[in-house]
Amino acid sequence: MSARLATAPRDVVFTFTFETWADAVARGMARPPDRLALTLLRHPDVRRLVVADPPRNAARRLAKRALGQRSPEFPRDAAHTHAAPLTWRRVDPVSIPGLEREWRAYDEALQAAARAQGMSDVAVITASPFAAGYSPFDWATGTTYYARDDWTELPARRAWWPALREAYARLRVSGRPVVAVSQAILDRIEPTGEAVVVPNGVEPSEWLGPRPAGPPWLESIPHPRALYVGTLDSRLDVPGLLTLARARPDLHVVLLGIVGDEAAIAPLRGIPNLHVLPPTDRAGLVAAVRNVDLCLVSHARTPLTEAMSPLKIYEYLAGGAPVLSIDLPPVRGIDPRVLLTDTTAQFADRLDEALGLGPAEEAERLGFVAANSWSSRHDRILEVALRAAS
Repeated sequence: MSARLATAPRDVVFTFTFETWADAVARGMARPPDRLALTLLRHPDVRRLVVADPPRNAARRLAKRALGQRSPEFPRDAAHTHAAPLTWRRVDPVSIPGLEREWRAYDEALQAAARAQGMSDVAVITASPFAAGYSPFDWATGTTYYARDDWTELPARRAWWPALREAYARLRVSGRPVVAVSQAILDRIEPTGEAVVVPNGVEPSEWLGPRPAGPPWLESIPHPRALYVGTLDSRLDVPGLLTLARARPDLHVVLLGIVGDEAAIAPLRGIPNLHVLPPTDRAGLVAAVRNVDLCLVSHARTPLTEAMSPLKIYEYLAGGAPVLSIDLPPVRGIDPRVLLTDTTAQFADRLDEALGLGPAEEAERLGFVAANSWSSRHDRILEVALRAAS
């Protein structure tokens, strides 16, 4: 349970990144902004809360309703509400003037939602780089940007890279605080306001209790098993995984996640000891982590991955698995059970060492879970946001 951070509760507006509340519910509230939204819903220092989606196309929203497609219900009550601003654009504009117009309109919609809730002295926490850079938020007492990725390096956002760099530049001019999951992100944004690193964490309730049985789809795969969890796309070191699979044909590598780039991972298909499997629910993910022999952070070394605080590594360790990871600054010093190599291909050199570690002792595992809880991470984020709004 989060501790009190302020003398009196404050009003907060929180905005997602590029996804909505419905998206968060559909994926099991698993990503960092989803977890933060859940904490804010119950935090003792939050008096009233607006959780806001990014702008969504009005025609598409109306069409879904006409077809009877309903979004998951937000847990509304007198103190908590959901804002879903609409636009007639089908996608975010690429031009800076277009983004200025869209995100000023978004700002006005959130101001109206806050007023409707009777809010005053509002602390805004936004996970959207566009909102952080282009929305004035003059009606708020303070605005804090929560940066979970360097969006200027995400291939899927390439068309918006110039506009995202401009958003970073405007953040610097504004002096708004930035809370980032890694120092690399702060180094790239170069905020002039408060700059704090708050890495990712885990939800303790998911990782407590005895080890669950392995999912049926996992139990058909022989030991030793290595697990990678995450979107399967260009961030994966595909050549390195192929080298590992050839060097250690006894090791079965399970790649569990949404296929974000089929062309990128196509070479992995058909290899007998590489198993590309669709994502599972949270219970299935927890059971998988707790029933493999080790877990992998098998990323290619890119500016994007160098800025990540891999959420997966915290979940791997919460499940008690030893971890093989490429050596990136955000993964150093997390835990002695994380073994580092320069490349994924070199995992073969430390594989027996990792397997020899075995599952963590239960006291050690539970200690890691307690020390890396989302609630403690979110307290730090909220401390910064409340300071900015004081």
